[in-house]
Amino acid sequence: MLVLLPPSEGKAAEGSGEPLALEGLSLPELGEARARVLDELVALCSGDTDKAAEVLGLSKGLRGEVAKNAALRTAATRPAGEIYTGVLYDALGLATLSTAARRRAERSLLVFSGLWGAVRIGDAIPSYRCSMGVKLPGLGALGTYWRGAMAEVLPRVAGDGLVLDLRSAAYATAWRPGGEVAERTASVRVLQSKVVDGVEKRSVVSHFNKATKGRLVRDLLTAGAVPAGPEELVEVVRELGYTVEATAPAKRGTAWALDVVVTEL
Repeated sequence: MLVLLPPSEGKAAEGSGEPLALEGLSLPELGEARARVLDELVALCSGDTDKAAEVLGLSKGLRGEVAKNAALRTAATRPAGEIYTGVLYDALGLATLSTAARRRAERSLLVFSGLWGAVRIGDAIPSYRCSMGVKLPGLGALGTYWRGAMAEVLPRVAGDGLVLDLRSAAYATAWRPGGEVAERTASVRVLQSKVVDGVEKRSVVSHFNKATKGRLVRDLLTAGAVPAGPEELVEVVRELGYTVEATAPAKRGTAWALDVVVTEL
C-alpha cells in the first residue's frame, strides 16, 4: 500500500542533522528536478526579500521564512516525519507508533512537496517554506512543473498495490494516477455531518478533514492492514470503526472515491 500525503505549511524548527544531501533522498530519479527547484528557491530568497515573500505568499509575520529558504543548502536537517507538523501529523503521531507500525510508515507513506516533489518520512531535509501552489520565476507553477517527473517515477513506486490518496487539491496536481494504477487508487475526503432543523447537512471542514485523515492512517498502520485494493480498503476501514461511503469508478482508468463521514473529532 502506498499512502500519498500532503505536507504541512508550518514546519518544525531546524534539526541537528547534517546539511542537505539531495543524492541521499528517496526517489533519486527526482534528483535533477529537485536541484532545479532548490536553485530557484535559494536564488529567489537570497535577493529581494519583498519579492520573495510575494512569490511565496508570505505575510509580514512570516518574512523570516525567506531567510530560512536562502540558507537551505547549509541548514541542519531532520527526518521529514519530524519536519512536518500540524493537524494531520499530530493525529498521525509518528513518534508514538509501535516499532512495527513505524516500519510500515517508512515503507508506505509518501509526502508530496513543492520543493522536493515527494519524500519518505525518513528522508533528512531542512525546514523550508514552498507550497505546491507557488510559481517560481524560472519554473512556473510547481504543480505543473512536477507533473512530468512524477509521471515517470510514481507508477513504479506504486507497484501493483493499493494507492491511498489523502492529498489536498494543490498537491494532487503534481501527479494524478492514470490507467491501471488509477483503478486501484482510492481518493479520500472527509465530510462532517450535522443535523440542522432535523435535516442532515454535510460539509468539508479543514480541521475535521486533516485530523481524520491522520487518525485513519495511524489506525491502518497500527492494525497492520494491507488491503489489496479499494474494495478491500472499504471493508478494512469500516472494521476500524469509520463510516465510509464508496463510489466505484464510472469508467476505466479512474480512481475510487471514498467519503469518510464524521460527526465529531
